[in-house]
Amino acid sequence: MIDSIFRALGDPTRGAMVEKISEGPISVSGLAAPFDMTLAAVMQHVQILEESGLVRAEKTGGVRSCQTDPKGLKELERWVRERRSIYDRRLDRVRDILRI
Repeated sequence: MIDSIFRALGDPTRGAMVEKISEGPISVSGLAAPFDMTLAAVMQHVQILEESGLVRAEKTGGVRSCQTDPKGLKELERWVRERRSIYDRRLDRVRDILRI
């Protein structure tokens, strides 16, 4: 899952979309407004964000809206926290070596 999260965030357009969605639920048409692309292209980006677990899209009536999905964000947070712990331990060892 972490690979799909990084793949999704690796695209600048999707990164900007996640930033916008993180401000609160937004319709796909509202999400598309600042981008110079078709609604179909925006939907492809939203689909990738959904598949990564970062975004959840729901259709109510004729309006499809997007919001962040806590599951994907928690997975990303877990991954970063684990890596940080590894590097903190490595830096502690380097500090210990340099004190000798």
